[in-house]
Amino acid sequence: MIPDFVATSTDDSALVVAIVAARLLVPLLIPRLPLAIVVALVLDAADQTILAEFTDVDTGEDGPYQSYDKALDIYYLTIAYLSTIRNWTSEPAFRVGQFLFFYRLVGVTLFELLDERVLLLVFPNTFEYYFIVYELIRLRRDPSAFPARVWILLAGGIWVFVKLPQEYWIHVAQRDFTDTVREYPAFGVACVLGVVGVVALLLFVVRPRLPEPDWSWRLRADPIPTPPELARERVTHRLSRRFLSLELLEEAALLSLVCVIFSQILPGVAVTPVQTILGISAIVVANFGVSVWSAHRGGAGLEHTGRVFAVRLTLNFAFVFAATAILAGTEDFPVADGLFFAYLITLFLVLYDQYRPLYVTRFRRQAPTGARSGASL
Repeated sequence: MIPDFVATSTDDSALVVAIVAARLLVPLLIPRLPLAIVVALVLDAADQTILAEFTDVDTGEDGPYQSYDKALDIYYLTIAYLSTIRNWTSEPAFRVGQFLFFYRLVGVTLFELLDERVLLLVFPNTFEYYFIVYELIRLRRDPSAFPARVWILLAGGIWVFVKLPQEYWIHVAQRDFTDTVREYPAFGVACVLGVVGVVALLLFVVRPRLPEPDWSWRLRADPIPTPPELARERVTHRLSRRFLSLELLEEAALLSLVCVIFSQILPGVAVTPVQTILGISAIVVANFGVSVWSAHRGGAGLEHTGRVFAVRLTLNFAFVFAATAILAGTEDFPVADGLFFAYLITLFLVLYDQYRPLYVTRFRRQAPTGARSGASL
């Protein structure tokens, strides 16, 4: 994805491409190293400052980079959400996170379609900080031991006391932290003192009252079954899937919203949101058919994720071309944009396809007798 506003200067172009590449590649670490999301967050916070300082790119609230920034936010948040399917052991925590993620996804979609900044206040990005807090807890403690009310209160606290003020500051008041500190140095000192105070409270008041940790530090996600065992589980899961299922609906909703967001910012894309939703839904169904077909053939190398990704990427590029031809015609088909959409679709569907059986297997044990945990989102 090469932004259309990249400057003609070679140095400027190289910096913009490097930043966009970093924001595309770093999130791929999140499923195995969940707190890599903090690196993605730092990149998100620093990219506009770097571009404003060293390039001529307009990074203002109404500038062209804002839409790219929001889309790249959604990119790494989507990978983070898919990693919760792979890793999270608390079903109540997962349900709360699922709601927060899709709520934000709808909000960003509406923002791209209506260009109303207030929507980002109404639909705050609570999921990101909620994800980070969950993973900080998991470093030493078992999240499944916490009752549902803890996760609801945690999400509510982040929503009201952290994200609403932050979203108002950025999108309604349109204040920049760096500029504000430059204008009012006392504000920067107050922020530093506030952070030090919170850290001191956690270390000297909260920490001594916590029970003993459940395990030693765990930066990496918990291990998953060995490839042959996992492959068999995936085959079984795929064979049990139905065309009219909530799983397929979730995949279609997830990909449709993400692709609508990206279709609004890529200059070569000439399809409407409705056409995007129809095309992506058809592609999701086609991928469902490929998935079931490969399962009937005994898995077709499901343990080799790289092989699966390469094959599905090729197929999805063909699907994107076909959907574009049917819905909008193929005159001046944007090959680069088509490849990028094929990458997005393939990445998210392959991750979902790979991780969903883990989720089903993990929570099937916790479900009441006769419950169909595999039918839930």
